[in-house]
Amino acid sequence: MIKNKKDGILLIVSGPSGAGKGTICKEIIKDLGIWQSISMTTRLPREGEVEGVNYYYVTEEEFKKHIDNDEMLEYANVYKGLYYGTPKKEVVKRLNNGEDVLLEIEMEGAMKVKEKYPAAICIFIMPPSMKELKRRLEGRGTETKEKVLERFTKAYQEVNEVTKYNYVVINDEVSNAVNKIKAIIEAEKCRVDRIEEVEVGNIEEIIHEELIGME
Repeated sequence: MIKNKKDGILLIVSGPSGAGKGTICKEIIKDLGIWQSISMTTRLPREGEVEGVNYYYVTEEEFKKHIDNDEMLEYANVYKGLYYGTPKKEVVKRLNNGEDVLLEIEMEGAMKVKEKYPAAICIFIMPPSMKELKRRLEGRGTETKEKVLERFTKAYQEVNEVTKYNYVVINDEVSNAVNKIKAIIEAEKCRVDRIEEVEVGNIEEIIHEELIGME
């Protein structure tokens, strides 16, 4: 019988702001029970956010210690000393225990993780069109025109680099996008390079002998 590798699958999901990747990830986690890594940041918690649920909130000094101790899978200094990153320990532990792990991170971080873990599966969530992305960003009603333009420009740049990913999923409808990602995960689990060994047990040997006896 076929024996699959014990290691879990590392799933990386990225996409521009407004593409709906957060909603999709929540559905994947709910339906498949995949563990989602919690990011670390030096910014202050926003109203309603919870330590260890939304983020791990640390000081800049603490964050830099984690970097120096090689305890981060990836990190970035986003703006004026605000750091964001993915702690390594829990991700590695769960993968080694056979659990699948999901990272919802930006493109820059995704490529850093891919360098360290080439087997990671990178999925880029694409809006149906740039026009629809503009509509979604403006529809939030919580950001200035300048911020919308900034996000749109970044999205345009990311879309042009989508070939760095293994898969692209267009989020026209959340349910459709979720089903496509489920199919990707199922297909990845069936890859030949995830086979650790092929074992032949007593039952197989008995059947083989019976077939020989029928000749």
